[in-house]
Amino acid sequence: MALVYVNQVLFTVYVLRVHGGDAAFVARYLPEGWFALADGPAMRAVAERVPGPELLAPSVLRVQAFLELPFVLLAYVTVLRWLDRGLYRRVAGSWLVWAASLSYTFVFCAVEWGLRNPYTTEDIAIRVCAAAVTPPLVRWLARRDGDGGPRVSSPARLLAFAASVWALGHLVLTVYDTALLYNLGHLGGRLPGAVAAAAVLAAARLAAGRLPGGEPGRAVASVRHALRYALVLFLVPALAVRYGPNLGSPPLAGAAGLLVCGAAAGLALRAALAGAGPRRTLLWCGQASAALAAGGLAGFAAVRAVTDVYYEAGLLRGAAVCFGTAVAVCAVTDRWLDGRPVGPAA
Repeated sequence: MALVYVNQVLFTVYVLRVHGGDAAFVARYLPEGWFALADGPAMRAVAERVPGPELLAPSVLRVQAFLELPFVLLAYVTVLRWLDRGLYRRVAGSWLVWAASLSYTFVFCAVEWGLRNPYTTEDIAIRVCAAAVTPPLVRWLARRDGDGGPRVSSPARLLAFAASVWALGHLVLTVYDTALLYNLGHLGGRLPGAVAAAAVLAAARLAAGRLPGGEPGRAVASVRHALRYALVLFLVPALAVRYGPNLGSPPLAGAAGLLVCGAAAGLALRAALAGAGPRRTLLWCGQASAALAAGGLAGFAAVRAVTDVYYEAGLLRGAAVCFGTAVAVCAVTDRWLDGRPVGPAA
């Protein structure tokens, strides 16, 4: 993340010194919503002190083309690490990371080609290079990771995980707008929200290791299983699903997303309901229905509560609220059922 912002500062210096503060030389090739420069007195003072500004030309699209893949892929595996470090290390050392790298690079290159400009050929070549070096980086970081860390299993830890993912997602969207779209001028307006998200993230990660663990009830366990399967299954097609609507294939993107969710749900059901008798399975269906209904309503309300610049922010907030509500309902009903035996197969 730091390197992305360093590049933004260098890009701004380049535009101020070489192009007189006018980004039209590149902005004319791209859609609206890019290149809101941070060209205030402080930035201009910095720019005046940078020698050889013409040497900063690679900061225009090229550096970002290299950094975007590791930024996105490392953010994803960070979420996986928070959920289960053992699973994170296994995935990081497997072919899945290479498949994700190739999949994401293909999507990025398709977007590049759709926005063809004088930099496109170089950007695609740079992205291919990034695809070759990012998986070894992910594997190296995973090997250096320790065996410690809390196992996300209890309702409290699942809620801390949800808060962490929301906060990280908010920060990623902030970087997307202010850095990846070269809108460093938006940073001041987004800084309060980013600071709040960083505070939530720090608090959630601090709490994650201190919250009680233990084995969850059957409904909460099914949520945990579904989450594990979904994160692994979604790793490779994630970016294709995200950019599918932009690339002209919304039905295909939606179908892929539903397929991943369905597969994760099926695998989670098999794991969570193993050994459950018919009566307990029926009760679980009631728990799941209540959790989905309550979570869906809460998530919908969260999405509609605020009008967002980027629709992903609303979806992220709604998903976090939906997940947290569903976990709470599952935890309460598990506790209620645990105190009332439902038969020997329960």
